[in-house]
Amino acid sequence: MSGHRVFKMSFGKVYPAYVAKAEKKGRTQAEVDEIICWHTGYSQKQLEKIVASETDIETFFAKAPALNPARELITGVVCGVRVEAVEDPLMREIRYLDKLVDELAKGKAMEKILRS
Repeated sequence: MSGHRVFKMSFGKVYPAYVAKAEKKGRTQAEVDEIICWHTGYSQKQLEKIVASETDIETFFAKAPALNPARELITGVVCGVRVEAVEDPLMREIRYLDKLVDELAKGKAMEKILRS
């Protein structure tokens, strides 16, 4: 699947996969939501509206109220790719979120995930 088609996929279609990955490892939807809100600056209510809508991934990140500057502290590998080395800004945001959910599923403490 090309990157462009991924960007046009609705965030509401991707979100359940993040939740399922976390819940499979004993974590919660609330924790996934906290991570997404921390990363993007969306409120819980805004996130719920987006998940219920057809907002695509590109728009989801483009309209994020306040991308958290601490997200740039996220490092590591997702799908064989080092997140801090991803050149495309949108793909890097997607990989940051993937990495945060991976850390949650691996049992990392929320304070560490949120770079507190």
